[in-house]
Amino acid sequence: MEEALRAAIAEQRPGEGFLGEESGSEEADTRWVVDPIDGTRNFVRGIPIWATLIALERDGRAVVGVVSAPALRQRWWAARGEGAHRDDSRIHVSAIRRIEDATFCYTSARDFAKRGLADRFFALAERSWVARGFGDFWMHMLVAEGAADAAVDGSLQRWDTAAVEVIVEEAGGRFSGLDGRPHEPGGAALSSNGLLHDAVVTAFAR
Repeated sequence: MEEALRAAIAEQRPGEGFLGEESGSEEADTRWVVDPIDGTRNFVRGIPIWATLIALERDGRAVVGVVSAPALRQRWWAARGEGAHRDDSRIHVSAIRRIEDATFCYTSARDFAKRGLADRFFALAERSWVARGFGDFWMHMLVAEGAADAAVDGSLQRWDTAAVEVIVEEAGGRFSGLDGRPHEPGGAALSSNGLLHDAVVTAFAR
């Protein structure tokens, strides 16, 4: 999938850069960012929660995002100023304002233990209405469409985040590092409905 996208972009949009999880980076002011299979462990075990993530960046900012999950028969997409969509329907984040009423999602509790944040992670999970380890792209899409309210991941790269952040933000939510600042590659990430964002950042603060 990554090779096919790289070839198509090189042919149809010459001069634009490309960053792929498997094949490295070609830098340019306009750059495509691709994760061919987000949720690889699900893919290899036959769990249908995996997707191809495609984003377009201009001057380092993602402006278009597409999350295509063929096994789920769903596609999420967004462009700056155009809103966020699942297939043909406009989506929006939830209006939940309290952690105690929130569906809190995560990829791996083990990642937070490695970062020395296990106590904060479990305290937040205990406070929430329900905690679910849906993981990977899907939990962020659930935040974007209002089915979940906050999602955290212990370690993400740019190909994991570029498409996701556009969709979450265009759905009315927020996407950042766990400290509330812009996400840095390799760092923990947080998406939320916006209303809960500062509360989650505070819960993880050292």
